[in-house]
Amino acid sequence: MLRVLAVAEEPLLVEQLDHVFQSTGKRLRPAIALLSAGFHPNDGRAVEIMAAAVELLHVATLVHDDTVDKADTRRGRPTVSSLWGPNAAVLIGDYIFATSATFVCDTGNLRVIKRFAETIMELSRGELEESAKVYSPAQEMDSYLDRIYKKTASLFATASEAGAILSGAPEDVVVVLRDYGYNVGMAHQIVDDILDLEGDPEEFGKPVGQDLAHGILTMPSLIALERNDGESPVLKYFRNPEDQRALGEAVALARDPSIIEESYSRARDFGRKAVDSLAGLGRSASVESLEEVVHYVLDRRS
Repeated sequence: MLRVLAVAEEPLLVEQLDHVFQSTGKRLRPAIALLSAGFHPNDGRAVEIMAAAVELLHVATLVHDDTVDKADTRRGRPTVSSLWGPNAAVLIGDYIFATSATFVCDTGNLRVIKRFAETIMELSRGELEESAKVYSPAQEMDSYLDRIYKKTASLFATASEAGAILSGAPEDVVVVLRDYGYNVGMAHQIVDDILDLEGDPEEFGKPVGQDLAHGILTMPSLIALERNDGESPVLKYFRNPEDQRALGEAVALARDPSIIEESYSRARDFGRKAVDSLAGLGRSASVESLEEVVHYVLDRRS
């Protein structure tokens, strides 16, 4: 379904979209949407459409993120912007965004359509807030958590909530599954931020320490700042982003094993909440699969 949008279009657009979708990724968000529909009988059609829309929205954000970050590669493959330029990349991202919206409309569910539109707003606000605070050490953990909800966990929560709604599940189940999506999304982003510092560049698909290099504070670097009230390499680098030695020292500080472990501990807290939220749904294949998603998110290396 994800490649249907390229059919019978201008040949260059077909080539560009094919490049975008050659990198399949893990497809966690659509998987969560589909699994969240497993608690009430339904024919599955509307949920399948929603799962595709969720993945399209995610892919569109990646195209735009790579363009804003001026990234040359993603997971070892050239980005759209590096191949066709930033202007084309923005338009391709917009095309995929718009397509995701048409898919959601095909579900015919006004509540889901509204929630999807709100999610696009939250994703945009999260990215704007991140951009507004680059190279600024005046940030707190609460603002970081709010930011990663907007830029990441909001789409996970929408995937699980929409899957439940479109299956016809009762409201208490919808609430439980939205809570699950929120918590697994928060855990996912924290692990992503950890892997930016200590992941294998070949597996993760980008050089180590890119968040700090771009002036972005994440869970490990915020913990490092909390532990070093006075002068620190992070502050030194933020004052002079041309100082590569300070950047190396800042990355080394944030990679301290105790800081990485504390960051993982906080990710595991969100993972535990995600699993605990499912307790009232009984035991089923859907519950077990959703629990496996949590374990995968916490244990992944890319």
